[in-house]
Amino acid sequence: MNHIGHTGIIDSLLDTDAYKLHMQQAIFHQYPNVEAVAEFHCRSDEDLRPYSQEIQEHIDRLANLSFTQEEIDYLSTLTFFKADFLEYLASFKLDSKQVQIDTSGEQLAITITGKWIDIILWEVPLLAIICEVRCQRCYPESTAEDALGSLKLKLADFYQRAKDENINLDAFSLVDFGSRRRFSRHVHHEVVDYLKDHMPEFKGTSNYHLARTRGLTPVGTQAHEWFQAHQQLAGELADSQQLALNRWLQEYPNSLGIALTDCINMDAFLRDFDLRLSERFVGLRHDSGDPIAWGEKAIAHYQSLGIDPKTKSLVFSDSLTLDKALSIYKHFAHRINISFGIGTQLTCDLPGVKTLNVVLKLTECEGRPVAKISDEPGKSICRDENYLSQLRQAFKVVS
Repeated sequence: MNHIGHTGIIDSLLDTDAYKLHMQQAIFHQYPNVEAVAEFHCRSDEDLRPYSQEIQEHIDRLANLSFTQEEIDYLSTLTFFKADFLEYLASFKLDSKQVQIDTSGEQLAITITGKWIDIILWEVPLLAIICEVRCQRCYPESTAEDALGSLKLKLADFYQRAKDENINLDAFSLVDFGSRRRFSRHVHHEVVDYLKDHMPEFKGTSNYHLARTRGLTPVGTQAHEWFQAHQQLAGELADSQQLALNRWLQEYPNSLGIALTDCINMDAFLRDFDLRLSERFVGLRHDSGDPIAWGEKAIAHYQSLGIDPKTKSLVFSDSLTLDKALSIYKHFAHRINISFGIGTQLTCDLPGVKTLNVVLKLTECEGRPVAKISDEPGKSICRDENYLSQLRQAFKVVS
């Protein structure tokens, strides 16, 4: 097994989710001086404080990394990256002084403070570090072979069910979303390599390092933080979602056109997602709430605007398993284009291993609170109840 030893868990700044670099370019062009704060939260009932020193060591190591010329050359082959941003990335480094670890409470607390453009690339490697340090300590005997054993069983069940239920998989599309909560880098790489070689429906990865080194399609657009930040970048709170969508189109008029719908909730999103936006964006991403109800709302929305749903795409990415994905696919296949992003259930599914539910979310922008409400109770992160009330009121959300 790949033990950490004295090497870094992350050895490339490209070992991150694609949407981070996509958002960072938009920030570079539109909001280079905006200040932000992000906070780590562990939703699992497990004390991570004993790992703080080791996590700090890896954070310090991360700050020594920079993008290599080969990596910049690779990004330059993707038409949506601009030369000025790639020139900026060539000298970019993470600043470990922006990361504050606090073990004085009952759980590990981490706060990241600085310019949004500087701190945005911390999230994915930091979560990957926390998960790998914890998994190495808790499950030292677990190996990549264990992960592949689980994967082979799941794939066998997946294909057997498709056969038994006569489900045609011609339009099924799976993407790896497993960077942030993986068991380890080694397990992540082995799982993706296996899927690439053994699953025709496997179409890409959200991880830019794997996309580059494995010749895979990189997948990702924007995250909740894009919408959250605009809550304090718009003149009126109620205008923030439309501003976020329009600013995204300004940066990416002909690419990366999947919009995330659940920063507030699907109903509030669709109220803002008018005919022009519905035509310009190629589709929507689901990340909380009932996936079937959400997909039906999306299809009904397109139909109400006279848009053929078959010209649009839905991406499902909320706590999926292959079995859940197959059920969703069976329901929507051939009514609209659909694809699935699966993370933890691919890259941290080993016998006897309990997965860790950890997140890093934007909590402030320009010194003021931001929040997401989402389509699922309990996913909101905001300590300011007054601000949450303002948000619900602005978007007509019944609490």
